[in-house]
Amino acid sequence: MIERPKERIHADAKKVWRLNGLITLGVELLIVVAYVIARIFIDWLPLWPIWPALGLFGVLGILNIFIVPHVRMIYWGYAMNEDSIEIQYGLIVIRRALIPMRRVQHVDLEMGPIMRHFKLASLSITTAGSNHTIPALEMAKARSLHQEIAALVQSRDDDV
Repeated sequence: MIERPKERIHADAKKVWRLNGLITLGVELLIVVAYVIARIFIDWLPLWPIWPALGLFGVLGILNIFIVPHVRMIYWGYAMNEDSIEIQYGLIVIRRALIPMRRVQHVDLEMGPIMRHFKLASLSITTAGSNHTIPALEMAKARSLHQEIAALVQSRDDDV
């Protein structure tokens, strides 16, 4: 097994992913409820799609709330040095990206309402051909990495 980069994302990432899973499950259940209500008013709609939908949403809900966040935490890692940023992530297929610092065009901080509640931020790193994200970093760590990458990119641009 390939060794994961040393740096880890914040442990509250599990809570964020679980909450996102709960919200998704709620929306899916609203779709089923809307179908049931529509069935009351439209007699020709069949009842059979309700049960497979509930089963599918139940299984996906259990996966997205309990299993997927735990597995994602196991494989997420990143490392940074003067020359590159390495990111490892995945569930079934584990991906490892090595981003040369000379290719970085800009870096962004992203914080949605759930992430802000847990005082977390995601760092988005853009190159000419790709966009990579390190999710769920502690706010201070995300700002520090943001400034560090920006400084490395700026010093590279000054050298050219």
